[in-house]
Amino acid sequence: MVHVSNTLTRVADHKARVAGLVGAMPVVESPVADCLGLVLAEDLVATVPLPPFDNSAMDGYAVRAADVASVPVELPVVEDIPAGRTASGPLAAGTAHRIMTGAPVPVGADAVVQVEWTDGGTAVVRVDRPVAVGQNVRRMADDVAVGTTVLRAGVPLGPAQLGLAAALGFGTLPVRRRPRVLVLSTGSELVGPGVALEPGQIYESNGVMLAAAVREAGGEAELLRFVPDDVEQFHAAIAPRLASVDLLLTSGGVSAGAYEVVKDAFTGRGVEFTKVAMQPGGPQGAGRYQGVAVATLPGNPVSAQVSFEVFIRPALRAAMGFSRVERPTAAARLSAPITSPAGRTQFRRGAYDPESGRVVTPVGGPGSHLLSALAVSDCLIEVPEDVTELAAGTEVAVRFLHGE
Repeated sequence: MVHVSNTLTRVADHKARVAGLVGAMPVVESPVADCLGLVLAEDLVATVPLPPFDNSAMDGYAVRAADVASVPVELPVVEDIPAGRTASGPLAAGTAHRIMTGAPVPVGADAVVQVEWTDGGTAVVRVDRPVAVGQNVRRMADDVAVGTTVLRAGVPLGPAQLGLAAALGFGTLPVRRRPRVLVLSTGSELVGPGVALEPGQIYESNGVMLAAAVREAGGEAELLRFVPDDVEQFHAAIAPRLASVDLLLTSGGVSAGAYEVVKDAFTGRGVEFTKVAMQPGGPQGAGRYQGVAVATLPGNPVSAQVSFEVFIRPALRAAMGFSRVERPTAAARLSAPITSPAGRTQFRRGAYDPESGRVVTPVGGPGSHLLSALAVSDCLIEVPEDVTELAAGTEVAVRFLHGE
């Protein structure tokens, strides 16, 4: 028989316990194109200049500025220099080279006249406006010099950072790899889509939801569904997969009743179960089983997702090397009164409206089964454990369900 303690664990304490289970992910060399959303593990130092050579900022004509000081003037066009040309002859005084954007500026030229300031001639060009020395020329190393640290370790890699790395010729980057999470949904009552429901059956949703949450956080998720409430079958389902994952994440089977398969399977085997002082999401478990980090979440869908946001997502982000692991927060005023159970931190679903003076409206009730309310919410309203009533207009803390 499983012993259930009546002592409640504080949210912060359980959060710290979960965070301590998932260590820093190892550093791997990953192709630049696959690094979006990862964190750079080492400083990135430029080994080539950017731009790597003097090049034209415009389609036009490479000239000597002194030759077009008095306009209009006609100059013979000696050469065409398209982008990608690796060699071209020097520019002689009194001549012009037609040049395309990004093409190397020839030796002897000190400016580029944009084509709009000319007649566009191909054999002889008439220049109608003068240019200054250096005009429309991108100088070598104007952006990045060799030896410059362009990105610091710990920076999240977005499109601009990956573009810079590619422009500097890096094919791979040292990053902390994505955590590999096995998402396990248990329950003999669960069935898949397309199956006609029998009395007592429900469609499985937690696994889909939590796997998506893992991926949104930056991890890799393997989804294992429809494991029945049988301890032997539970162990048989996870045994061949444990060696390849960093975290086993379960939902359901952790309450105080009978047929709690997750609790029965892990009690006394390295995973401790507790009741956290929060609503929704009280029953929780965390520990290690055969060397693998395990976090067990309650089975009600809102409880599972709120628990993921509070406990699991920050741990995964920290393991990937992010310095900011929490969602953005803000202060907002309640549009309506709410109540909260004494001694528990409550996470109510809400809709935040910054256009109306940072007002947050509670969505649905506190019930842990109200998934439709969660689906149309963009934040969680956090009510401290020592607060039981909040009037309309009260300032509260909201935790957004999007962003970093």
